[in-house]
Amino acid sequence: MQRTMTTTALVDPRTATVEGATRESLAGLGREALGERLASIGVPERQLRMRVSQLWGWIYVRGATSFDHMTDVAKDLRQTLAARFSLDRPEIVSEQVSVDGTRKWLLRLADGKDVETVYIPEEDRGTLCISSQVGCTLNCTFCHTGTQRLVRNLTAREIVGQIMLARDRIGDWPGAVPDDPAGLPSGARKITNVVLMGMGEPLYNFDNVRDACAIAADGAGLSISKRRITLSTSGIVPEIPRWGDEAGTMLAISLHAVRDTLRDELVPINKKWPIRALLDACRAYPGLSNAKRITFEYVMLKGVNDSIADAKALVKLLAKIPAKINLIPFNPWPGAPYECSDWEQIEKFAEVVNRAGYASPVRSPRGRDIMAACGQLKSASLKQRASERLGGAPA
Repeated sequence: MQRTMTTTALVDPRTATVEGATRESLAGLGREALGERLASIGVPERQLRMRVSQLWGWIYVRGATSFDHMTDVAKDLRQTLAARFSLDRPEIVSEQVSVDGTRKWLLRLADGKDVETVYIPEEDRGTLCISSQVGCTLNCTFCHTGTQRLVRNLTAREIVGQIMLARDRIGDWPGAVPDDPAGLPSGARKITNVVLMGMGEPLYNFDNVRDACAIAADGAGLSISKRRITLSTSGIVPEIPRWGDEAGTMLAISLHAVRDTLRDELVPINKKWPIRALLDACRAYPGLSNAKRITFEYVMLKGVNDSIADAKALVKLLAKIPAKINLIPFNPWPGAPYECSDWEQIEKFAEVVNRAGYASPVRSPRGRDIMAACGQLKSASLKQRASERLGGAPA
């Protein structure tokens, strides 16, 4: 199922123009930035803390999309805010819904660049997979995103905007009703977990990702626990301890091989920071404990990294690291040079890991039919443009 959304507005709805001036969206800004914007429109310094608190509650607790909704804010201030700012999110270009309930949104940013965001609902939880960059520099050979060049980093506001947009679409604000409740979690919160596993290497956009996570984890706002936010990295070793110190979220390592020669091919950044250096950084990750384990992601590639010898080497490599091992069946994409391991082989691999005492869930492929599964994301704008050049329908 695919929905394509268009707008007939004469101006870009994310940067609406009022009397020639572009209105900046406040949705996605932190407290300090909100205070600066309020000061710029003449709010007295003695009122700034109170006004920031009011806006924070309306934006991040209630999900307000209009200043008119802010009933405890003086009317003249609301009018001034509306004249200078907006509360807009990224624009949805298209929405696709998988047969398994996974939803993928192609989002267009203010400069016309596109990213993809994926929502994976389950009975007791909902996981939102967000992007940190437009494109990627790492060129991991099993990953579709890696075939797209890096365009730019996302701002903290654009990263937070993905969470807010998703909450809009699935009715995850207090009192909201989803447009389509089918397949959503039964609990009050529809987005319980956020993973930075979308497009891009988040540690190459450290400051913006850190600031976005701080906004997401703020207990007086979006209130997503740091233990429910996971950053996945391909192994930018110098930034791993810094991330633990400054952000303190859960950590996932995109490992995928037990030998440097193979990982150099699968994850080329390994040539700069090989497996030993990466695992040393993991062992030193601040706060690491059995209650705060690192997740090691291991994509299962037929005949490449899925032997029983590989499984034994994996558990030996991770000795004394409080860890969970996620085995990920390879998700194919057009032109991919690999095949997914046979299910029987995945089960044998998992048995070795389990016997060694590691939790090793096999990640069920979700959203494969809409190219929303792990490793399949790529700016759909590129696919659309290629398809249009060939005279076909948009991807």
